[in-house]
Amino acid sequence: MCAQPLTVLARPDRSVHRGDFHTKNDLVLAFLEERETVWTYGLVDDQSRARGDTPEQQLLAIFDVFDDLFSDRARFDGSSFITVLLKMGPDSVAGQACIGHLETIRGVVRERAVRAGLRDPEGFARSWHILMKGSIVSAVEGDTEAARRAQRMARALIEAHRGDGTERR
Repeated sequence: MCAQPLTVLARPDRSVHRGDFHTKNDLVLAFLEERETVWTYGLVDDQSRARGDTPEQQLLAIFDVFDDLFSDRARFDGSSFITVLLKMGPDSVAGQACIGHLETIRGVVRERAVRAGLRDPEGFARSWHILMKGSIVSAVEGDTEAARRAQRMARALIEAHRGDGTERR
């Protein structure tokens, strides 16, 4: 989740040298790929899936995972995808890669929305992703309750997207 591995990769005194990459973009793209493996799949997808028995529980568990992560300042300092996208811009090679990686995260959410029978899975995933990204930025600002606040809003979002009009608790 943090940018520290990029710093480590970029330091010439490490076993992986910047010279191992043809361009700076190659280095950044390799870092972003590693972040997707570790963060999107290893953290967000795998850990939230393990914490919930149903697709809805797994969706809400994303914010339980975030809550644990946000409280561990040694492991968390923001989102590499958001940081690189904002710094490099959406038209850059790295920015386009970030947009793709962020779409992967939305894909996890969208797939769970489909399995949960929620209406408009694409719109749901985009709204859910706003809650995820907003909680990350709030946590970086120092809001220790960011994940819990987002989770409360996420419950309301699920209710608003129920396909059958019923409420479940």
